[in-house]
Formats: sequence, structure tokens, C-alpha cells
Amino acid sequence: MSRIGKNPITIPEGVTIDIDGHTLTVKGPKGEATRELNPLIKVELTDGELLFTRPNESKEARSLHGTMRSIASNMVVGVTEGFEKKLELIGVGYRAQMQGNKLDLTVGLSHPVQFESLEGAEISVPTNTEIVISGYDKENVGELAANIRAIRPPEPYNGKGIKYSDERIIRKEGKTG
Repeated sequence: MSRIGKNPITIPEGVTIDIDGHTLTVKGPKGEATRELNPLIKVELTDGELLFTRPNESKEARSLHGTMRSIASNMVVGVTEGFEKKLELIGVGYRAQMQGNKLDLTVGLSHPVQFESLEGAEISVPTNTEIVISGYDKENVGELAANIRAIRPPEPYNGKGIKYSDERIIRKEGKTG
């Protein structure tokens, strides 16, 4: 039995859940998330708890049991609290700014790079060297942060680049003598 999959998800106050066949819709104060779940996993809503069960012990059902429960749990957390990723720009002349709803990055390339936010994710720039991505969809928040970081990942010699705020860059020693 999956240790994660057998744990029920407690539904907080102010969150409504609708199960229509294999489609799970979660509505809360921060937004509405809809996801198509795998038909091998059965979802039941009883007494303010969401339970996930698998009908058989096939390899595919066992591997999806905990995954489907984690996806639904992230949906509930997303519409109540939301998710957030912070990025830092390190380097001379590296800066970020918002132009309308687009993020404009100047990171030492011959051209500025622009990003639009995805559905369920929102970009904000508190200072010109910090980027905050927040939203109710964990997958889109993480994907957008990873795409922005991939433009100029931090390099190990000078530490220049775009890094997560909690990321630690292991520095290398340069050439000697």
C-alpha cells in the first residue's frame, strides 16, 4: 500500500471540491484548479476528506496511487495558500523589470529576453535584481521559474547568473599561477 496514497486529504474551510467522472475541480479563495485524474485511481469525497483508492495491485495502479494524491493535495494547497518561487539576478548590469504583463530580462545577452506568465502563475519584480513567481498552480509556477533560470544559469567561477533565492552555488577555484 502506498504510504502517501492512503493518507486522506483534509479539505479546509472555504474550499469546494467537485468530482465529475475522472475530473477533479478545486475552488478556493486564490483561484480554481481543474485536473483530469487517471481512471485507475478512484477518488471519494467523504466527511470533508478526499480519499484515494486503487481497485487492483497492478504496477501502473500502484505507481499512480501516491502521484494522484499528491497532485490533488497540491491543488488544495494552491487554491488556499498558493505557491511561490523567488529568483535572484547576480551580475553587473543584470536586471529585471515588468513591462505591462511581460517580464523583461537584461542578463548580458545581445538582446533583452521577455517572458509572459502562464495560467495559474503571476510574475512580480520587487527590486530590479529579484523576481517573485507566485500562483495557485504548483506545476506552472515551477515551470516558469525553471524557464527563467535556464536563460542564464549561475556559473561556478564568478557566480553570475539567475539563481533560486535558496540555491547555494558551489564555487570553483580559477586557474592558478
